[in-house]
Amino acid sequence: MGRYLLQRLLQAVPILFLLSIVMFSLIRLLPGGPDTVFLNPNLDAQGQANLRASFGLNDPLPIQYLKWLKNALTGNFGSSFATSQSVSTVLKQHFPLTLELFVSALVVALIISIIIGTLSATRQGTITDYLLTALSYFGIAMPIFILGLFLQGIFGVSLRWLPTSGTATLGVSYDFFNGLWDHLLHLLMPMTVLAITFTARWSRYMRASMIDVTKQDYMRTGRAKGVAPVPLLFRHALRNAIIPLITVVAIDFGSVAGGATITEGVFSWPGMGQLFLSSLDTRDYPVLLATLLLSSIFVIAANLIADVLYAVTDPRIRYA
Repeated sequence: MGRYLLQRLLQAVPILFLLSIVMFSLIRLLPGGPDTVFLNPNLDAQGQANLRASFGLNDPLPIQYLKWLKNALTGNFGSSFATSQSVSTVLKQHFPLTLELFVSALVVALIISIIIGTLSATRQGTITDYLLTALSYFGIAMPIFILGLFLQGIFGVSLRWLPTSGTATLGVSYDFFNGLWDHLLHLLMPMTVLAITFTARWSRYMRASMIDVTKQDYMRTGRAKGVAPVPLLFRHALRNAIIPLITVVAIDFGSVAGGATITEGVFSWPGMGQLFLSSLDTRDYPVLLATLLLSSIFVIAANLIADVLYAVTDPRIRYA
């Protein structure tokens, strides 16, 4: 396993290198430019040229890339054109909020998906199965922003149980525990919307996988030998049925660095999705490039973790 992990990590290096070249080039080819963000229109031509030179925008594209790569290898991704903050500082402000939203939604969705998928598979063809299938298709078909606005209207506006936007109540000073509780209340609705979206899809994968596993020969052998239904289901069927779900979860979690753009937009959650859109709008090259590179790293890491979980879940899988 250790040798396999080392091999995968070494393979990731040239992949990230090529991705960085492609992303750097594509970002520079975007229509418009950052001039309107940081250039004062009242500056004379010489002043504007000096300012562009200070950001390295007058250099040829290959030189700009090599300078960026040299700094990026030391953890320096430059400064934001829009705020003049270091890119690392900007990411530290937004990424923890997206990670919090994603992890909470993924944990809730994974638990519910396994329960719903297993229940639907073991009750195949019954009213329970049809009802759970209808709910899953409803969740898949429902646009995220509509679901978010629907929850805001009920729980935020009509019932006034939950805050509708942001991460904390403005203008109110709390102690640590009350502040934490207030933050969790702000997290609840966007987390629920994201969890419903994940659950609707994942439960279908879990149902299909569980149906396939329960028809295998070793399951029929277990039943013929008198193994009780519950141990047979959880000890043998569930462990094998969850393997395809690991792949889907890994792919979805790999997108964490890109943020949940629509969900964050509906609930004004200042995560990576909102950061990416604002950076794209202002042509903030350093922030855009760092965000895309971070997304690539998470996609590769998530797939590597999925491979490890395959071996942990199924003893028959071995990496040599």
